[in-house]
Amino acid sequence: MKRFRQQFSLCISISILLFSSACNRGRGRVLEVAYVSGVQATLRDHVAAVYEKAGVVKNGERVEVLDHDRRFVKVRTADGTTGWMEQRYLVSQEVFDQIQKLTADNQNDPVQARGATRNDTNLHVEPGRDTEHLYQISSGEKLSLLKRGTAEKPGAVAAPSRSAKPGSKKDEQDKKPVPVIEDWWLVRDSHNRVGWVLARMIDLDVPLDIAQYAEGQRIVAFFVLNQVQDGDKKVAQYLTVLTEPRDGLPFDFNQIRVFTWNVRRHRYETAYRERMEGALPVTVSQENFEKEGMLPAFVIRVKDDNGNVTERKYKLNTPIVRRVYAAGEQPQRTATRKKKRRR
Repeated sequence: MKRFRQQFSLCISISILLFSSACNRGRGRVLEVAYVSGVQATLRDHVAAVYEKAGVVKNGERVEVLDHDRRFVKVRTADGTTGWMEQRYLVSQEVFDQIQKLTADNQNDPVQARGATRNDTNLHVEPGRDTEHLYQISSGEKLSLLKRGTAEKPGAVAAPSRSAKPGSKKDEQDKKPVPVIEDWWLVRDSHNRVGWVLARMIDLDVPLDIAQYAEGQRIVAFFVLNQVQDGDKKVAQYLTVLTEPRDGLPFDFNQIRVFTWNVRRHRYETAYRERMEGALPVTVSQENFEKEGMLPAFVIRVKDDNGNVTERKYKLNTPIVRRVYAAGEQPQRTATRKKKRRR
């Protein structure tokens, strides 16, 4: 009887082990976690030319990878659906973590301009067409622009210069391949996700009233300084930041212009213009200037010949823009004024 009980117990234990093993095989061992980088991908019941549709996964969705087969992987979704999909539509947990860190690190960055995407485009973890990306944003998506970056365009070289004489050293240097540099923007999308987008894929929402005064330059950023009353309406006054209309420059901008509204003539006029090699971000605020009261102020970051960055503050007391000097800081006399005094 005792021996019978031992054998019965052994059979029960083996049955439990076999049942557990079968359950585990059914569930599948998770090899890794991945995220869908395509807009949408179909899940197949098996890897073959003819297959049944097992489900659909969408951009940004988290999946568990259960198996690999050449260019396909078997995945399980959050609702338990399993199926095979192409590996190229997935990115790793590392890429997801990079996007999350980028979003957290730049969550409070000042917005330099607002715009919208021209076409469907990718949100990259770094500037560059070949860099990793996770999220795809649709055409017309509203974006907040935070920082400018640059990257080489893969497989592209700049055309040689025609200014040098044939056979000269400069001509030989100009014939050497030079990579094409493209501008990129670090952006925040409508879902509060942050990443890099190719600059030419974004149209800035610059008000037409001031965009017409760009004079062939590229408006990089724009800010509302304040509003003035004109009859029964309020009109915004702007600070614009401009640069040359080409990519890959060693500075973010090289000119600022302030547009104020002429109440008598009902039009915008240039109240201030200055050239410098500047770096973003530009910050705008409202400050109390004692007798003048609360006025709009803005801070520009300027690069010197050695690449050092210093800040300059300005205030707008419509229609006058003046530099605000820190304690102990003295206005610098320009070379033009010195020459005039010598004469």
